[in-house]
Amino acid sequence: MMFLNYVVWGAWYVTLDTYLKNTLHFSGTQAGAVFGTTALASMISPFFIGMIADRFFAAERVLAVLHLVGAALLYGVTRASGFGAVYGLMLAYCLCYFPTIALTNSLAFRQVEDAGRQFPAIRLCGTLGWIAVGWTIGQLGLEQSAGMFYLAAGASLAMSVYSLTLPHTPPAGKGAAVTLRSVLGLDALVMLKRPAYLVFILASILACIPLTFYFSFGNAYLNDVHVQNAAGKMTLGQASEVVAMLLMPLVFRRLSVRAILLLGLFSWSLRYGLLAYGNAGPAMWMFYVAILLHGVCFDFFFMTGQLYADQEAPGNLRVTAQGFLTFVTYGVGMFIGSNLSGVALDFFTANGSTDWKGFWLTSSAGSFAILLLVAAFFRSGARIKSGPEKRSAEA
Repeated sequence: MMFLNYVVWGAWYVTLDTYLKNTLHFSGTQAGAVFGTTALASMISPFFIGMIADRFFAAERVLAVLHLVGAALLYGVTRASGFGAVYGLMLAYCLCYFPTIALTNSLAFRQVEDAGRQFPAIRLCGTLGWIAVGWTIGQLGLEQSAGMFYLAAGASLAMSVYSLTLPHTPPAGKGAAVTLRSVLGLDALVMLKRPAYLVFILASILACIPLTFYFSFGNAYLNDVHVQNAAGKMTLGQASEVVAMLLMPLVFRRLSVRAILLLGLFSWSLRYGLLAYGNAGPAMWMFYVAILLHGVCFDFFFMTGQLYADQEAPGNLRVTAQGFLTFVTYGVGMFIGSNLSGVALDFFTANGSTDWKGFWLTSSAGSFAILLLVAAFFRSGARIKSGPEKRSAEA
């Protein structure tokens, strides 16, 4: 499940803006806006899908429908070239895809006994899928081609069929009354009454803003400075993610949620500094280090947040809680970041040439500023619980 779900996403996410800028000749602001559809969809769809999966339909059936419709929309993207058409189709597609992140997480959480120990290994398969498709895209030279969307559409169709074979995961809140509050996902807001969780959510929004600069324009930058097979090399980041995931149970035992988030943010700031001063020649090693930092950058933030949200949520709201976390991270934070990254790119571009050093140093400074804010205000000593400790807390 995780392997296929992340093959679909990895097929186009890293190379989307390269295709938009170099093949369709969109401006930085236009490319940033299209990339921002991922965040906009994350703000709209997870609540409705979470409500449906929590109350009406089994999670695996909802996954099957979403991926079937998504495959058709991805095919439509291959036929579009204008900004309006591409934007509309990508928004519609993202409305289908991004709920599947929360759904696959929730389905996995409900099928395992110890999420803190077992989920990292399960989620690892998603990373392997991302590596496989990124390597394939690089080897086939599809970074600037609509072929990436054909590949994603085929994988989405396969995922739709495979979803019907997954363990039956019925709605935990079946029979509960349907209200405007539940439709809008406001049930999850009850968790914000806890001060520590409220600060965690605010920290998540801020931390996601600088993350988007790399996701939006990292591949375009490496291609612009003539790094060969950039998409393939960027899969080294997912390889480092594999190592980080395997180490996460140990990290959870030794570090608090706050410490893990701060380490992740520091890694983002360092990564952008390396991108600013690296090149495709003697300083190529800086690019490799920046890419390899991805495991800490990504896992220390997203996986920690997903597990923290799951252990804080009541049993009947776990899908909705994952949807809410998707809303504030992939949604609000990345929507702001996507648009800012596009504006920043245009700001640092003149006469067809981009001052990438200035672009990445600004990103680095922004990441470090957010680190200081999180350090000052997120004072929780909460840890990710596992095994008997978690079951005791739930009891």
